[in-house]
Amino acid sequence: MDEEISKKIDVLESRIIEMNATVDKLRKYFLWTLIITVALFVLPLLAMGFVIPFFMNTYVSSLQGLGV
Repeated sequence: MDEEISKKIDVLESRIIEMNATVDKLRKYFLWTLIITVALFVLPLLAMGFVIPFFMNTYVSSLQGLGV
């Protein structure tokens, strides 16, 4: 009986180790997904806050130069 329980515990322990490795891989995947999302969406959104006013200032200045 003890051998049977010991074998089951060993099997469960190996499954837990495999599950832990899988969870670590998923955590890294989600981390990189977050980093890429920030880099490709949030940072350009923040940059637009600086680019649009500069563009509008240049555009309005060129229109004033034409006398419109």
